[in-house]
Amino acid sequence: MSRLLGALHHADDQADAVRAQGVGLSRQELLGRAAAVAGGIAGRRMVAVEATPTLDTVVAITGALLAGVPVVPIPPDAGELERAHILRDSGAELIDAVPRAVSTDVPAEPDPVRPGLVLYTSGTTGAPKGVVISRAALAADLDALAAVWQWTPDDTLVHGLPLFHVHGLVLGVLGPLRVGSRLVHTGKPTPQAYAAAAGTLYFGVPTVWSRICAAPTEARALGRARLLVSGSAPLPVPVFEQLRELTGQAPVERYGMTETLITVSAHADGERRAGHVGRPVPGVETRLVDDTGTPLAPGPEIGHLQVRGATLFDGYLHHGRPERDGWFETGDVATIGADGWHRIVGRASTDLIKTGGYRVGAGEVEDALLLHPAVREAAVVGSPHPDLGEQITAYVVADGTTERELIDFVAAGLSVHKRPRVVHLVDGLPRNAMGKVQKAALR
Repeated sequence: MSRLLGALHHADDQADAVRAQGVGLSRQELLGRAAAVAGGIAGRRMVAVEATPTLDTVVAITGALLAGVPVVPIPPDAGELERAHILRDSGAELIDAVPRAVSTDVPAEPDPVRPGLVLYTSGTTGAPKGVVISRAALAADLDALAAVWQWTPDDTLVHGLPLFHVHGLVLGVLGPLRVGSRLVHTGKPTPQAYAAAAGTLYFGVPTVWSRICAAPTEARALGRARLLVSGSAPLPVPVFEQLRELTGQAPVERYGMTETLITVSAHADGERRAGHVGRPVPGVETRLVDDTGTPLAPGPEIGHLQVRGATLFDGYLHHGRPERDGWFETGDVATIGADGWHRIVGRASTDLIKTGGYRVGAGEVEDALLLHPAVREAAVVGSPHPDLGEQITAYVVADGTTERELIDFVAAGLSVHKRPRVVHLVDGLPRNAMGKVQKAALR
């Protein structure tokens, strides 16, 4: 397909192409409304859209992409300071996300090297930065995922994710408009809404899948689907196993970030391993390096993950793209087996704990804690320690257990040096809109 949203231009199908909040639009209706938006903003440098989970947002963002005008999705729950920063930093003009006009004047396809989206990062190390993603990168990633997931026009994609991130917007909206599958956005990703949607392909973050597992009747209804995809944060092994038991199929896990889009995934027709995210998608290369930047051979050793390929962003708005010989440093640490399978340990800054001369991945300890029947949630960080350098510290949501019992439980299942030295029993863990635990807040 030469057009980024190629399937949108096959407007002869009158059935709903996109449905949200009980309202649907055919491809012809969506194209007509988006073309009207495109005509109204043609020539602007950049626009911003209030990214509510509605058809209006889909129309507005689609219109900007038709016009070749880079679009900045603004989280609808953004606080006043965050919203002001995004608009000031990007210089984007906020446009009305309630377009109602219709046009038959569809613009010519913009140059693929032009920016398509500017997505602002969560800002965990400072003010959010605008990640500039080209139209070519968007197309390359969606084509790669269509191949890996055997994603076709016969699919109906169901999800209820926010429309201002890679997961919900790029994969969840632009994917169907490129591939030609139908999209049902459930507004909120509840187990009941997912079960009622009767899709073939479902997207969710670990929090969504955990809640679905807690609703067995709804979970079993998803057994009719072709593929259940989990991303945006590591899927706990117990949730992976519960999903497999309840739906009859293991979920497909994938890995990516705003700056790289989705770079690693399990395949629809291949093996799915708990705690692993698969192999690089077509057009992407990965490698691990040690603390000095020296490439590591495949094996059990934890290293810093680097990627390169057609899906990478153009750079941060106003700052360019940091890289080393074409390799982008993700900031994540991982292992890559001899068979190419990746296991993401987590962020180097928070999830690689150096304790008493050992390098311990926080995710492994979290998975061990989650195997305890009383534990509902767990997050592990490294805390300063005068002798060990860092000690393993766990924050756990659980009923009817004690700190000592959980420490001993992990020590019995893993190497003793991987046990938490301290366990804090808490009422809940701080998470962002995509379900990722905000470990900086725990500290």
